[in-house]
Order: sequence, then structure tokens, then C-alpha cells
Amino acid sequence: MPNLLFLCHRIPYPPNKGDKIRSFHFLRALAKQYSISLATFVDDPNDARHVSALAPYCARICAVPLRPRLQRLWSLRGLLSGKSLSVEYYDHPEIWHWVRKEVARQTPDAVFAYSSPMAQYLTVVDDTVRRVIDFVDVDSEKWRAYATAKPWPVSQLYRLEAERLGRFERSWVRSPASCVFVSKAEAQLFNSLLDVPAKNVSYVDNGVDLDYFSPDANLPNPFPRERRIIVFTGAMDYWANVDAVTWFAREIFPQIRAALPASEFWIVGSRPAQSTQRLGAIEGVTVTGRVDDIRPYLQHAHVAVAPMRIARGVQNKVLEAMAMAKPVIGTTAAFEGLHLPAAYSAVTSDGVPEFAMLCIEALSESSISRFGASGREYVERHHAWSRNTEKLLSLLNGPIRLVPT
Repeated sequence: MPNLLFLCHRIPYPPNKGDKIRSFHFLRALAKQYSISLATFVDDPNDARHVSALAPYCARICAVPLRPRLQRLWSLRGLLSGKSLSVEYYDHPEIWHWVRKEVARQTPDAVFAYSSPMAQYLTVVDDTVRRVIDFVDVDSEKWRAYATAKPWPVSQLYRLEAERLGRFERSWVRSPASCVFVSKAEAQLFNSLLDVPAKNVSYVDNGVDLDYFSPDANLPNPFPRERRIIVFTGAMDYWANVDAVTWFAREIFPQIRAALPASEFWIVGSRPAQSTQRLGAIEGVTVTGRVDDIRPYLQHAHVAVAPMRIARGVQNKVLEAMAMAKPVIGTTAAFEGLHLPAAYSAVTSDGVPEFAMLCIEALSESSISRFGASGREYVERHHAWSRNTEKLLSLLNGPIRLVPT
């Protein structure tokens, strides 16, 4: 069996948040064809106990504990070095040492780097080795979007990070590597930022576990009876999610509550920021914190919302809700990267009154409810992991792509 070096910025287990879902399914698919050496970081102490769960997929594992607060301070070296703070954040001597030792032990037949900062470790590997870099999103553009929403001087720091990380991302189109993104739209965006579009830029769509997120699951109802439930799911220490639920709870939900007093908004996700916890003081809003299983909350909600004002790539929360046949109402940004039928414009809005009215209609069991069944059909056609991981395997098993200088 050929050897593959798998570089990942966060332990790909358990698959309970966006980046870990994608990385885990890729790891599991690659393990069927490769003997894998995994180098990864563990930035949540609760995840350290899951390292052993990766043993069935990996021949060797290097899992380095990461303390986010200290690492953020460490990354500030980039202000003097001229490097991206994100790249500096994941520049770790223990990973460098382990990767060099692993390459010296046996040259890998292929390398897969998950997230752009992990690409820095590819410099240890000879250019004749096949490699794929999964950027997932154009992260530099995410920082640029953050800069527009943050006050000075944080906005200036984010703009600087956008410029430096963007240069780092673009440098890899001149390397013998396949540069992969989460959607056709992200790949096209990245190519639009280049002087000349690159032939080694591609995409592999995200997937969803269709058996796990099944509308037929018989799960207990976590909600009060006789309530009309709106649900949002996602990691609540992620700023884009915090911004989304804050906007919805403070500006949109009061209009819904005024029209439908029995409506409630439930925010379901781990590690809610203090600003998110304070939303629980709003009448009709509940902040759950971490739950063992989000599926009951999706199954028994009347509608799922994705009020993302800042988003990159594909939102797993949207795919999961669709897989469970729930109508999803979202912003344009929330549906970005999905090849949805034109009819989905009926459940998309970036305006407060319009978004509120769509939710009221859905809670009133109007025609919007039909989007639940069509959402399940959509993900079955376009977002099955088995189909999408085949494309990743073809990129790793195919010829090395050399881009002329």
C-alpha cells in the first residue's frame, strides 16, 4: 500500500464541526488506498481523548497539543517577519521535526495538506511527490470581509492578514500541487485573484452523512410542546456564527415573535461566546451550549435558519438541515457555493423584514415547507461523501501538475 502524509491544522475527530467533518471524511476515504502518517494539532483539551479513535485510519500519528492563547501571541512574530499570522500560528517546531523524520524514514508517495497554513510543511517534501492542498475556503478573503466589520485598529490588522495570507495562498499555484477548494464558486474566486488563471486549481464539494442526518430518525423532542421552533446550529465560538445569531435574535426574531407569540429561537452549538449567552435574555431565545447530538434539534424544529452575513465556502449547517428535510431560510452568503435550483430564491433574503416574513410563512406551514423534501433530494444528488471523495482520490492518484512559470 502506498504511503501518504496527511497534514491537518486540527485533529479530524470527532467530526462535529465544519472543518473536522470534511477532514475526517477525506481521511477515512484516503485510508482505504494509503498507509497514512498523520500530523495534526489538538487545540481543544476535550479532543485529546479522541486521538486513539484515529488509529484504524492511520499507521502513525503525531498529535501536538496547541494552546490557542499562547499560539496567538506566538503568531504575532509575523508582524515583524512579514509573514501571515495564520501561517505563523501553525508554524510549530514539533510538527517540523516529526515531518522531517517521517520523510527521512520513508519518502511518501503522496501528501495531502488540509488548510492553507499547513502547506508550509510541504517544503520538506521533494517536488516529485504528488500533493494536494485543500484550502477549503479562500481564507484571505474571509479576513478581508472581517476587516470591513471590525473597528480600527483591529480592522487594519485583519486587512494586513488578508494581504499576507493571500500572497501565501497564491504562491502555491506555481508549485507542482493541486490546489483544491470547497466549491466551484470558491475555486473561481481564487482564480479571479490571480494574474493568470491557474490550471492546477480545482474543487471538491463538501458532503453530508446521509445515513446519520436522516429525516426518518426517531429522536426525542427537546423542545416544549405547542411551540413553533426556529433553530440555528453551529460552533458558537466562531465569530461569523456569533454575528449571524446576534443579527437574527436582535433584529429579525422580534418581528417574528410579534406576529407569532408561540415562536422560539434556539441557538444550538458548543462554546457560546458571552455575547451569545446574553441573547438568552431575549424573550423566546434559548442558548443551549454544547449538546451531545444536534439531530433532535433539527428533526423537531419547524425551520432552520442560516442568517450568515459573513461566510466563505459551503455551510455544513445548511447541508445537515437539508439532509434532515428541514426547510432552510438563509442569506445569499449562506447558500454560496451550492448549486441550488432557482426556486431556492424563495427562501433567500438579506433584508430584515423579508427574512422575518419568510420565517413567519414557514412557521405557519405555508408552501415554504415543501423546500424540506426538495432539500433532501438535493443533497442526495450533489453532496454524498462517497461521490465527492472519489474526486479527491483522482487528484492524488493522477499525474503531478506542473504550472509553467
